[in-house]
Amino acid sequence: MTNNKKLIIAIDGHSSCGKSTLAKGLAKHFEYKYIDTGAMYRAVTLYVIENNLHEGKTIKEEELKKAFEEGKIKISFQYNPETKKSETLLNGKNVENKIRGIEVSNLVSPVAQIPFVRHELVNLQREMGKEGGIVMDGRDIGTNVFPNADLKIFLTADAEIRAKRRYKELKEKGQDVSYEEILANVKERDYIDSTRKTNPLRQAEDAVLLDNSHISIEEQLQNAINLVNEKLK
Repeated sequence: MTNNKKLIIAIDGHSSCGKSTLAKGLAKHFEYKYIDTGAMYRAVTLYVIENNLHEGKTIKEEELKKAFEEGKIKISFQYNPETKKSETLLNGKNVENKIRGIEVSNLVSPVAQIPFVRHELVNLQREMGKEGGIVMDGRDIGTNVFPNADLKIFLTADAEIRAKRRYKELKEKGQDVSYEEILANVKERDYIDSTRKTNPLRQAEDAVLLDNSHISIEEQLQNAINLVNEKLK
């Protein structure tokens, strides 16, 4: 579908609630660009892991900041015509599979709450989306990155349901994980995301709440399509 009016659509919400699935579905339907901001934070986290810039969950912030200043962390996206999906590049290297593992998941929230990391990536996100015709998902898109977005959706679901979905997804990819580990990770990320000092996760006042605990992916997408169509009228 094409339309002369190019909206900025912001999708925020808790971890593992299907933000990217919804965002990709909307982008495909309206022929918009999809920007996965979570993948950007995951890519930085992978850089931290591969360059030993952490001790446990404590990040070596000075060294990480220096890496940004020296241009050693470059994040971009490429479209793969074979899989028909957007893939994340870190310094020109495809890291799409690496950034989805539990090791990155366990460290991404401490990395994402660092103010200078958020500042760097938010500037990049605004640059990517300034022309409109985009769907962007994350934790602070509607509240911080694009507070004047044409449509804001806040997505959520029960923690246990999100953990079951994430567990199924990782097991299908052949990863050795336990449901208890995933549930603990989901709850920890909810807490960190919601209580961090810099742009915490919260529902924007003008965002539409979508709870997908008990609806299908297709029903969720149709609800969102209806919301976009209302804005396009």
